[in-house]
Amino acid sequence: MSGSVGELPPGLTASEQITREELQLATRNHGMPLEALRYPVTPVGLHYLLIHYDIPAVEEASWRLRVDGAVRHPLTLTLDDLRARPVVTRPVTMECAGNGRARLAPRAISQPWLLEAVGTAEWSGTPLWPLLEEAGIADAAVELVFAGLDRGVEGGVEQRYARSLPLTEARREEVLLAWGVNGQPLPPQHGFPLRLLVPGWYGMTSVKWLARITAVTDPFDGYQQVKAYRYRHDPDEPGEPVSRIVPRSLLVPPGIPDFLTRQRMLEPGPCLLEGRAWSGWGPIVAVEVSVDGGRTFQAAEVADPPAPYAWQAWSFRWDSQTPGDYELCCRATDATGRKQPTEPQWNLGGYADNDLHRVKVTVAPS
Repeated sequence: MSGSVGELPPGLTASEQITREELQLATRNHGMPLEALRYPVTPVGLHYLLIHYDIPAVEEASWRLRVDGAVRHPLTLTLDDLRARPVVTRPVTMECAGNGRARLAPRAISQPWLLEAVGTAEWSGTPLWPLLEEAGIADAAVELVFAGLDRGVEGGVEQRYARSLPLTEARREEVLLAWGVNGQPLPPQHGFPLRLLVPGWYGMTSVKWLARITAVTDPFDGYQQVKAYRYRHDPDEPGEPVSRIVPRSLLVPPGIPDFLTRQRMLEPGPCLLEGRAWSGWGPIVAVEVSVDGGRTFQAAEVADPPAPYAWQAWSFRWDSQTPGDYELCCRATDATGRKQPTEPQWNLGGYADNDLHRVKVTVAPS
């Protein structure tokens, strides 16, 4: 690495420096290396991870899930009680709402994701809604509040991490109370012993270390619901809530990388470009690839989804015979017509920035 201690790397301005606070977050959380896009199911150790506060210490023997609030039959359940219920395993793509945040200018000072805050795992658990039917949700209930055991201070508010979900979403058969991932119990960092899984929604909805579900008759006004995770362009506006995942495609970086810049080096000749694409609004119906920085696009081949809310493989054959520098790009369109934009979509929290994935490649003989 060139330059003396304290010098900025070439091309980096002072305003683009990562802060010490962001570095602390980045060392606690990790993203999925983009070469891991080759796996249909992401190995647990490569799946992205975001922990808001601390990983709580939880003993399975003393842990209980409580279902209360506006219900006729409050429930208190052990993990064995839940495991005795019908079990479902399904692959689901999960993405952090802040994925892409670090590429925005100005950027929000938070976990500095580039593109790697995503993964697809096979989650095992029991469907949520039958359990709530047994509890007897009152007619006056409008939302369910899911509270974890993780505690901290955010925005000056001491809190347990908690999010709510409308009853219409909670009724979806694919929403799970999950205790397993990729055939093993949830590891501590992924929410042991139990987490919520809401396919199609950004990851902040799938509350980890779940301990309580409360039916409420008024909309939940907790910090993670009304302050965080809202699309705003001004701090004083209420904003719109972040919910479903917008379409995105990513490219497995071809060739080999330069250590520091991650610029790719590729031999001349035929090259199969591959990647994954997903959306929380419906299946991906098209992926387009550009080799000239987004000036022109060509259609890629897109595989069928392996399951609802699981990413889809795509491929494109590129004959990179001419040496030189290239910028590869990809963009996806889902079944609702939503398409990745060509430019970043700025907002105050840096949420859902899904503009083009760009990969710089130098084609040259070894």
